[in-house]
Amino acid sequence: MLKEITHLYIFNSKHHYNYCIHYFRPEQVSKTSCLILQGKKSFSISKLDQLNRAFNKANGLEALISCNEIYLISSQIALDTELDELKDILSADDEIKSFSFIVGPRSGTISPWSSKTEDIIKNVGVADIDRVERFYGFDIPLFNKDSNLDLSMFFDRMTQSIYPNLDNCVDFLHVDEQRSVNIIDIIANGKGALVSANKTFGFALSEDEIHYLFNFYSAENRNPTDAELMMFAQANSEHCRHKIFNADWIVDEVKVKNSLFDLIKVTSKNSPNGIISAYKDNAAVTKGKEVERLHQDEKNLYSLQSELLNSTIKVETHNHPTAISPYPGAATGSGGEIRDEGATGRGSKPKAGLCGFSVSN
Repeated sequence: MLKEITHLYIFNSKHHYNYCIHYFRPEQVSKTSCLILQGKKSFSISKLDQLNRAFNKANGLEALISCNEIYLISSQIALDTELDELKDILSADDEIKSFSFIVGPRSGTISPWSSKTEDIIKNVGVADIDRVERFYGFDIPLFNKDSNLDLSMFFDRMTQSIYPNLDNCVDFLHVDEQRSVNIIDIIANGKGALVSANKTFGFALSEDEIHYLFNFYSAENRNPTDAELMMFAQANSEHCRHKIFNADWIVDEVKVKNSLFDLIKVTSKNSPNGIISAYKDNAAVTKGKEVERLHQDEKNLYSLQSELLNSTIKVETHNHPTAISPYPGAATGSGGEIRDEGATGRGSKPKAGLCGFSVSN
């Protein structure tokens, strides 16, 4: 954790170490340097056109928007010798142009892109990186920072923030002191305390969930913390509700014989032919046939050999799992597919995937 930043070096197109910003915090003597690089265009032509039309419609303008990725890289040492390698890895350069505003992850958060990219950079031999993060620099001609323009189409307010300039982006290096948890006093204030906390902290709890939590903590004779309620809110989100598949169902005061999961399994029980494995891993294995595969032997010579090739099949029934980040969409679905199929049995190799969309009228 950074206690003090004595120097912060910003690179730009004309002068390395163009200016130096000082932040002082006690009990720290090391120097942290921050390198900023500009990357490729942020969006496809169609996506940028979509943003352009949304912005102009919302604000009654006819502006033409452009956007580039910006990378902020922090290290305990100056990154002079690694500069060329970092530029090559990120397909970026140090010619930074001016931007109307910048969109990036909210302060205090680490994006999935960041953690993956840090691993890649360290794995190729650049070991002195403390943090790398991606921002989006938007440029809108004649943009007035003081005007009250609608910029909501450019960022996800749940996970991102708008930064006026590059100086503000360095707030990522500020690590706030860990705050204490908040106690939701249901013992003194009843269920209303949960209802109020639900709105204040954005737990997105349903009325049934609030009722359940109130009964549980009342029986335990203790108050919940905001951390507990946030964990419950996410653990009980769509992604994790598979637990209700095995729940008991009572319809018209009569307990139903089969759970939802039992009903799902009925299909394979009635038609078992060709099924090698089902409901034992996160994907099923179906019987295949003899096919010719390109085989590499110990001498690195290739030849076609006949081999029995079985298939794995699975389904992802949801998109992004939580209320924290609802917009990345099917990223969880595609990633879950590859992970679960590859981990089935002794392991398989992803070959092809099918994606089906089910939409309302």
